Amino acid sequence: MSSSHTIPKNYDFREVEDRWQRTWRDEDNYFDPSSPKPQFVIDTPPPYPTGNFHIGNALNWCYIDFIARYKRMCGYNVMFPQGWDCHGLPTEVKVEEIHGITKNDVSREEFRQMCRDLTIGNIEKMRATLRRCGFSTDWSHEYITMLPEYYRKTQLSFLRMLNAGYIYQSEHPVNFCTRCETAIAFAEVSYEPRETKLNFFDFDGVEIATTRPELLAACVAVAVHPEDERYRPLAGKHLKVPLFGHDVPVLQDGAVDPSFGSGAVMICTFGDKQDVHWWKEYDLPLRKAIDRAGRMTALCGRYQGMNAKECREAILADMEKAGILRRQETIEQRVGTCWRCKTPIEILSERQWFIRVKSDEILEAAHQVSWYPEHMRTRLENWAGQMEWDWCISRQRIFATPIPVWSCAQCGAIVTPDEADLPVDPTTERPKRPCPQCGCEEFVAEHDVLDTWMDSSISVLNITGWDGSGTPPIFPAQIRPQGHDIIRTWAFYTILRSVALTGQKPWDSILVNGMVLGEDGFKMSKSRNNIIAPETVVVEYGADAFRQWGAMGAATGQDIMFNWNDVVAASRFQTKMWNIVRFVLTQIEREPVEDGPVTAVLDRWLLAKLSETVAEVTNALDTYQFDQGLRAIRDFTRNILADDYIELVKGRLYSDDAERASACRALTTTLDALCRLLAPYVPHFAEECWAQFREGSVLVQPWPAFSCEDEEAERIGDRLVSLTAELRRYKHDLGLALNAPFGNLAIYAPEKVDDAGDVARALNAAIAWRTGEPRLEKVPAGVEFNMAVIGPALRKGAKGFMQAVEALPADQLQNPPATVIVDGAEVAVPENAFTPKFAYQVEGEAVDVLTIGEVTVTLRRA
Repeated sequence: MSSSHTIPKNYDFREVEDRWQRTWRDEDNYFDPSSPKPQFVIDTPPPYPTGNFHIGNALNWCYIDFIARYKRMCGYNVMFPQGWDCHGLPTEVKVEEIHGITKNDVSREEFRQMCRDLTIGNIEKMRATLRRCGFSTDWSHEYITMLPEYYRKTQLSFLRMLNAGYIYQSEHPVNFCTRCETAIAFAEVSYEPRETKLNFFDFDGVEIATTRPELLAACVAVAVHPEDERYRPLAGKHLKVPLFGHDVPVLQDGAVDPSFGSGAVMICTFGDKQDVHWWKEYDLPLRKAIDRAGRMTALCGRYQGMNAKECREAILADMEKAGILRRQETIEQRVGTCWRCKTPIEILSERQWFIRVKSDEILEAAHQVSWYPEHMRTRLENWAGQMEWDWCISRQRIFATPIPVWSCAQCGAIVTPDEADLPVDPTTERPKRPCPQCGCEEFVAEHDVLDTWMDSSISVLNITGWDGSGTPPIFPAQIRPQGHDIIRTWAFYTILRSVALTGQKPWDSILVNGMVLGEDGFKMSKSRNNIIAPETVVVEYGADAFRQWGAMGAATGQDIMFNWNDVVAASRFQTKMWNIVRFVLTQIEREPVEDGPVTAVLDRWLLAKLSETVAEVTNALDTYQFDQGLRAIRDFTRNILADDYIELVKGRLYSDDAERASACRALTTTLDALCRLLAPYVPHFAEECWAQFREGSVLVQPWPAFSCEDEEAERIGDRLVSLTAELRRYKHDLGLALNAPFGNLAIYAPEKVDDAGDVARALNAAIAWRTGEPRLEKVPAGVEFNMAVIGPALRKGAKGFMQAVEALPADQLQNPPATVIVDGAEVAVPENAFTPKFAYQVEGEAVDVLTIGEVTVTLRRA
């Protein structure tokens, strides 16, 4: 235990946090595969290494660290790994920007190396932020998805799922971003409201309305509702497409909305998902009007080479020139855009690789997982129920995991490498054997790469040691923490892949956090200029204050608004707690206190309240309600410990009373438990407080199992706390300073009370505790007049009336007569004109009498 003079007066978070971060060892957080302790494996989200660990990441990592530190203290062998999800378009774009090139200006390998170099530098920056925030990461289980040892597993999982029939290659309509020049999955499409024109034009005698006239060359049919009387004569006939001249059939389909536009719909390949549905259902021809670069194809004749916007304007101009454009209406519509660059998505028919989405088995596994909060599972269920086609996993990019296949140049058969040869890059390597179908030794390399979710969706398999030889012994993980914005991607894809590769759920539980909003209430974004970086908060107020903000900002699963006031409040709590620690240690150090019982009623009351707090915090952390746990700690510390207990027992602590030792024991127990309760939330602060009076590290101590049920102490203690507060308020109302002599109090309680003199010291009064009722003598003490009644009723006679009333004997004051004599005249007594006042005496001495709950107090003032 530190000597009181060595405890700094002020808590310097900068010095403290830096010192402990340099003291703590990474090895103390390593998962031990040989440990007999129960395991607790966390499938940590691998962030994209942009170089900036944004505040949304930091919030999630606060939650994860609370769990990891708590579980270690509860005796678990915890794995809190750190991954980096490296591949993807943003890095390619950044490399092109930094080097002033396009991906096609250098070789594929040189471009990949540029991407790897940038990524490694960004990871270093983000590692520093993780350490600065005090996260207890298991660096022995760090993984980087762009390194061969990781993407070997991605390729292995691809081959296993290909052989099992989950993966196939097919020509099929896909969502395609012409800006990124790649296919994307449904989950990567975001929808935005945009204003556009609905164009009404003459289609071979039939009025049709469309928002996409640039797809006229891709028109393959016209659809009308079968009950729309306007178009019944057209059923089974053909119409000639304006400007292009090819014939298309007229179809009847109940999906057509007769009230939208003209009620006749142009089916093109492809304008939207409904077009895809009709194309499949009616086996319509495929006409490709837009290529991968977003340019019009040769099919479009003179419009070839234009982009979609240019083609739209040109076709509308030609329609107007031809006299077939009838009118235009401005409408709002939801447009599917690329979630990366916000370019409107095209649906193109391309040969791509897909994973079969078996919704039933995904949902079955999802229901075996405990969801926190539970309602978040509905989002996954809704997504699984609306999947229109399988997961497209191939991308037309460079910096990603290569798809490990070739095709035979002669017969077209798919050729795969041996698993032992993984990882491979088919663009630089050749198969080791001839084609198994025809014996040809010439092959065509697969240049497409895998969707980056193919890497991250095996994160749980990777950290549990999957190598393809079977299900790892530590699989599944115990928890997956993640944001609600990636339920339909990371959660959905991980469950899909886990079931496909192991037949099991990936985790026991999933913890879903919300998004961080700026102080303006909107999602943080550069365009709104409302972004706050974690480093900014940490530099100003420290990592522990930032962590408190993360814990207290919102219930799990809800969006959280960043507010500087919350961080300031967190910092002030640490200052308050530090002052409490300094006071307590000063008292404990005054003279040695041997182990022994806690006897005084308020000391027992404190421990009973501490026991309730320990139980509340434990339950909160067990159910991932971090805000409830920290709120319980802060409320106990500020209200029960500081404002109630210490204020009441301070006099005893400063005295030489025999019961002083009991208070010191209670405070020692309380401080010990509080440091442990705080350790998962504010590790630096808890460590510093612990070091003032205990050996070793609080972070390796067992979680407090303190339990103390004491109904009598709680009942009496609650009464003493409320009684003292009311008497202090009464003392203040009398105009007395709180430390001024108060006089002699007799306190009549329902049961015998021995408070060790705490209330008397707190009030600076002489107190006698008694049971029963006081023997009070009630004596008249004047009259209180109701001028609101007397004034209007008696006017000028009010003064004489009041004098007459004051002259009445005591019995008539309590039972007023109907009239009184004023200046010789009989005057009626108005109802509620006055109230008699009485004073109390005990044994002939005047006393104040207060009733506080079940307690009666008599006071002879000093």
